[in-house]
Amino acid sequence: MLHPGTTPVSMLDGVDTDTVSVAIALDDRYVAHNYAPLPVVAASAEGVWITDVTGRRYLDFLAAYSAVNFGHRHPEIIATAHAQLDTLTLVSRAFHADRLAPFCAALAGLCGKDMVLPMNSGAEAVESGIKVARKWGTDVKGVAPGAANIVVAQNNFHGRTTTIISFSDDETARRGFGPYTPGFRSVPFGDADALAAAVDDNTVAVLIEPIQGEAGIIVPPADFLPRVRRLCTERNVLMIADEIQSGLGRTGRTFACEHWDVVPDVYLLGKALGGGVLPLSAVVADRDVLGVLHPGEHGSTFGGNPLAAAIGTTVVGMLQRGEYQSRSAELGAHLHRRLEMLIGHGVRAVRGLGLWAGVDIDPELGTGKQLCVALAERGVLAKDTHGSTLRFAPPLVVTADEIDWAIDQFADALTDARRSR
Repeated sequence: MLHPGTTPVSMLDGVDTDTVSVAIALDDRYVAHNYAPLPVVAASAEGVWITDVTGRRYLDFLAAYSAVNFGHRHPEIIATAHAQLDTLTLVSRAFHADRLAPFCAALAGLCGKDMVLPMNSGAEAVESGIKVARKWGTDVKGVAPGAANIVVAQNNFHGRTTTIISFSDDETARRGFGPYTPGFRSVPFGDADALAAAVDDNTVAVLIEPIQGEAGIIVPPADFLPRVRRLCTERNVLMIADEIQSGLGRTGRTFACEHWDVVPDVYLLGKALGGGVLPLSAVVADRDVLGVLHPGEHGSTFGGNPLAAAIGTTVVGMLQRGEYQSRSAELGAHLHRRLEMLIGHGVRAVRGLGLWAGVDIDPELGTGKQLCVALAERGVLAKDTHGSTLRFAPPLVVTADEIDWAIDQFADALTDARRSR
């Protein structure tokens, strides 16, 4: 079938096409077409497995872009959610709530920072980080009001709000949404010299993903983040690490920055922080940074709500045990070994750290979207990006056997694509 706004895809083999067609037709009728989903209609999930409306099961190899790091409906997280639903869910920040401070204290401790600004979505965390950096620049660094600039990386992905797309290279996200917000300078990702040249006396922050996710899991040169850290310290500039996708265990460390022994001034967190249950994001920094905010200067009705705070506290506790970071490191090495064996057999390159891999396929075999459809037909759910790149990011509770099975399906899909050329 044709899904509006996408490339042509066929219905998956062996599924009840009537049930799926009705569900997708309803989606097309009433849901704004800002996504181009695969023709799979999820109905339930547990652990690393998703079951669709026909009862067919799929191995989740995307984990909602790292939002489901701990697996679908993790019992520890779900128990917290159920318990909190019976007591208090929302009062806004007009009042204190008993779950907020313990969450912020726990998250600050995990990050080695003083304070937390709780928000909801990842894009909100980025927008909040930008506001904090500009306010810090005015109040602390002494940059003239309205003169601040922030250095960002090309091919970044920090969200799709109006300010964020203003410094995006993605024309699909930008086209038609101007005028754009000024105050940003973009340099090649991984080029520390270009970044240094872009910094001037009015630069208040460098905003960067330690590993670029949407760009295809791009790992920077080994000296890049350490040089960024030194530059920011020397020039009195905030280093802001967007760890919304890369953080909270995804790469085998709590934060991806740890792979280079780098500690940023500001962490931007989200996705997995909500345990795969609800939106929860945060800006985390020391008091000399977040202390620039005063009542009325920033806010969110749902930011830090008791339900989210309770779940976030449980997530932080799970990360403090270290088991998910260890699983990601060990199983990630296994995942990358299996994928690298396919280089020359339909795969051109494999990148990433931990349970996070960007896989470039031979464009002659088809688009990334077509390979993702072929994988879905074999019971594996993944997502493409930038034409011929696939992203693999299973929940951290995946097993080695499940990884092997998924990569076997990928190898079969590549073989079939080569035969059909």
